[in-house]
Amino acid sequence: MDRLTDTSRRIAYAAVGIVTVLMLAGCGPDIRNGQLVDAGGEGGQGGLAFVILAVVVGVLFASLFYMDRVRKRRSGED
Repeated sequence: MDRLTDTSRRIAYAAVGIVTVLMLAGCGPDIRNGQLVDAGGEGGQGGLAFVILAVVVGVLFASLFYMDRVRKRRSGED
């Protein structure tokens, strides 16, 4: 295995671990209703909720684009 593939795997595993920890942290009793960010605007978090939503949608579309390119490359359409 080359070094780039090994590094990218480690980064992917770290990202999955971080997301898992954040999701589990949202289930704790000290956070109201399991929300990490209150989109209602209390404490100025309405803007933060919008930014998080925009990042999630951007990552979704980027991953769909990447998966389509991989599929085309494997089938020889590219």
